[in-house]
Amino acid sequence: MVHATIKVNAPVREVYDQWTQFEDFPRFMDDVEEVRQLDERVCHWRTRIAGATREFETEIVDQRPDERISWRTIGGEVRQQGMVTFQALDEETTRVTLTMDVDPEGVTETAGLALGVVDSRIKGDLNRFKEFIEGRDRATGGWRGKLPPRGSTPGPPPAGEGQASSPDP
Repeated sequence: MVHATIKVNAPVREVYDQWTQFEDFPRFMDDVEEVRQLDERVCHWRTRIAGATREFETEIVDQRPDERISWRTIGGEVRQQGMVTFQALDEETTRVTLTMDVDPEGVTETAGLALGVVDSRIKGDLNRFKEFIEGRDRATGGWRGKLPPRGSTPGPPPAGEGQASSPDP
């Protein structure tokens, strides 16, 4: 489990709106090469970590404007689930908290998780997000729709389910 929090000097609405622009993630997430939003719930990702390209799809399990977005992988080479929450500390400051549960594949990924590499990458991504949003006059866009929870809790699909080839929080 990876957990990171950062304080962003921008209003919660602006911070949330920017986070919903998934296709902008490569602008501040180091290992993310591309994110394509396929529909209101599903995104296709392509990442490149340590020379290895991975593709997978994520499904938004629950989305509440200015509060939280939770997701899980539903297909591809990566298995993870997570949630990002947004808390207004005042009118101009927002706390962003990201929690992820990653199921490592193989010795290299298991070692990277154990040595805190994933944790460092997540914290770096949050710091770059902070710089990205604070360096703009406003969010590059925003999606204010609410997606009611699917199922009881977000989590990775059962073994063998949803493991089609492709895409890359």
